[in-house]
Amino acid sequence: MSLLNRIVATAAAAASLTAAGLAMGPAAGATPTPSSPFIARFHKLTNIASTVPGNGDVNPYGVAVVGQSRGRLHRGDVLVSNFNNKANLQGTGTTIVEISPGGHQTLFSRIRASQLPGSCPGGVGLTTALVALRGGWVIVGSLPSTNGTAATAKAGCLIVLDSNGVVRRTITGHGINGPWDAVAVQRGQRADLFVTNVLNGTVAANGRVVHRGTVVRLGLRLFRHRAPLVVASTTVGSGFAQQTNAAAFVIGPTGLGLGRGGTLYVADTSANRITAIPHAITRHGTAGTGAVVTRNGWLNAPLGLTIAPNGDVLTVNGNNGLIVETTPGGVQVAKRLLDSAGSPKGAGALFGLAIAPRRSGVYYVDDVTNMLRLLH
Repeated sequence: MSLLNRIVATAAAAASLTAAGLAMGPAAGATPTPSSPFIARFHKLTNIASTVPGNGDVNPYGVAVVGQSRGRLHRGDVLVSNFNNKANLQGTGTTIVEISPGGHQTLFSRIRASQLPGSCPGGVGLTTALVALRGGWVIVGSLPSTNGTAATAKAGCLIVLDSNGVVRRTITGHGINGPWDAVAVQRGQRADLFVTNVLNGTVAANGRVVHRGTVVRLGLRLFRHRAPLVVASTTVGSGFAQQTNAAAFVIGPTGLGLGRGGTLYVADTSANRITAIPHAITRHGTAGTGAVVTRNGWLNAPLGLTIAPNGDVLTVNGNNGLIVETTPGGVQVAKRLLDSAGSPKGAGALFGLAIAPRRSGVYYVDDVTNMLRLLH
């Protein structure tokens, strides 16, 4: 199991946590806001199901909730992508599992590099870049390695699957280079897919930090019976710190979430902060790394990111097993310990997360135990 090294220092927490305890209040001297934190209403942590399929893939990364039933996809189920194979080699996982709210796991797709319908430099190693579009299309990122180390990592691609788990297209070029996470917004027959990329000059730097991480927006034309087609691409974010890492494979911009007003929030893992790219859907060029929303405080290598129903930003820490809630104004208003496994405690346990249907909780993956879990 890959464990993030401690790559950033964090300020001391304002309150101590029990295994399922919640701390509320401002971090790092910020002024509290009157609205109630979204995660404050939840007090239970429940194991939903193992994420390990029949072929033994481990290290779950991406999480996406199915919004519409079609083919083998059932509304309310959760898709999870695996980054490692059964030998625990990073960048070699090939499976997406589908898990029902009741805990029934099935294999949605096993993607074989030899059977891809188009180019995918390096092969298959499924990342956190996992989205489920209405109409039954699923898109997942691949950042592959031949031996589990970043030294052999290649650019990869985005892989488009239909509602039966059949690969219908690969997407390369358009700035895709090590797709690490993704989020999409859909309007009728068009979708905008935002993807973080972490391999621009990273492997050649051999562990040194390079500021070349990007966020690319792909405009997709959607069809009922044909795979989505890229009709436009724009780099909306650039200059993010990234580096290869023996334990974490690669460290760079990770989670994405589209907030109110078209603001795209980015978990800038290496810099231990959350940034915001304004007008992300309509802008015609890069905003650089965007405006800093918050940094340090309760953050400790933020990885997965999603937007809560109240508009707050939820991130999970790679180094200590916490979920942190931050307002759009930058106030860290709540934190909760989701996992205390790993070494040190909580390290390497968390990655992808998603809001459960009917605002009933937060789904997340536990990479240490290979479980889909629910905060509710």
